[in-house]
Amino acid sequence: MAASNHTKSLPGREWLTLLIRRHRSSWLHRNYRTSLLLSVLLFLVALAADTLAGIYATEVASNSVTDVILSNIPVVDVDLLYVYGAMALILLIFFRLVIYPGHIAFVLDSLGLFFIIRAIFISATHVAIFPDHVVLDFQSKIILTLFGGDQQFFSGHTGVPFLMALIYWREEVWRYIFLAISVFLGIIVLLCNLHYTIDVLSAFFISYTIYHMALWLFPKEYAFFAQDEILTANTG
Repeated sequence: MAASNHTKSLPGREWLTLLIRRHRSSWLHRNYRTSLLLSVLLFLVALAADTLAGIYATEVASNSVTDVILSNIPVVDVDLLYVYGAMALILLIFFRLVIYPGHIAFVLDSLGLFFIIRAIFISATHVAIFPDHVVLDFQSKIILTLFGGDQQFFSGHTGVPFLMALIYWREEVWRYIFLAISVFLGIIVLLCNLHYTIDVLSAFFISYTIYHMALWLFPKEYAFFAQDEILTANTG
């Protein structure tokens, strides 16, 4: 029994062997390298578009509106969680992709599609930030550009982790990790009054649509994603 249990586990060296095998299987595949290059380009263009849309929306912002939640709760100064929570999410996604390199192309394509659609929404919606809100107290212009301003509709803090939860829905632990982060950051942005309630609620529905659009638009990249999962299952 002890020998059988040891065989089923993946401690130490066996786990490292599996990690190397995953990377070798991905990086030595010419079609995957091509897909990955295009995915990186799409992601960078989308990120730039989202940033420029935020700058534009801030410059042309009109008036704020009332909100059933924000108008009835006090502002809580949790800007550190607002910024560093998002950064922790980025590091978590990066860690996940290092472990599963075959997932990189589809995840970047999905996130690229997310930020392109968000850039369109932000550019079309010029509602000013809620008047009583937390002011981000950071010296970094990059942080203030990415997380500040009047880029309201829809919430990236809520939408990105929910999109990741959908991508990893079949993996129960990761599903609940990303769902918990999505709910947590959704609450944080409301406590800071940096997003309207509709920005948070709509993010779930829009992200769900984006996920299914990604499945339709990037079938080849999703095939690599699924293949990496099969490799892990067979090795386990």
